[in-house]
Amino acid sequence: MANKSGVGYRRPPKHTQFKKGQSGNPSGRPKGTVNLATALYNTLREPVEMVEDGITKTMTKMEAAVKRLVEEAINGDMHAFRVLSVLSQAMQEAEGSATSTELEGADKKILKTLFRRFAPAGAAQS
Repeated sequence: MANKSGVGYRRPPKHTQFKKGQSGNPSGRPKGTVNLATALYNTLREPVEMVEDGITKTMTKMEAAVKRLVEEAINGDMHAFRVLSVLSQAMQEAEGSATSTELEGADKKILKTLFRRFAPAGAAQS
């Protein structure tokens, strides 16, 4: 039997329907606000100037942070080394089957330096 009043499943009464232009959540998130992930992404993509070997270079904040992390790890900061190790492992897992042969020469040199510096005394060198 059809409902002649037009009210029923998926047909609310006209007086309870939202008016045109009226939001169903008027106190919701304002337009233009960003969540944490978007704010972090935008901030890390901002350019910054760094001086390397007397030359001013422009790079993103992310690149600058990674360079500094690697430098601190090479200089013996164990906390930086641990963070770098975790990041490297996460990247390799995310990329799938990245092998050491796929690493660029500079990457290999950095890793060799780090392993040599932090290897236990008497450990075999490769």
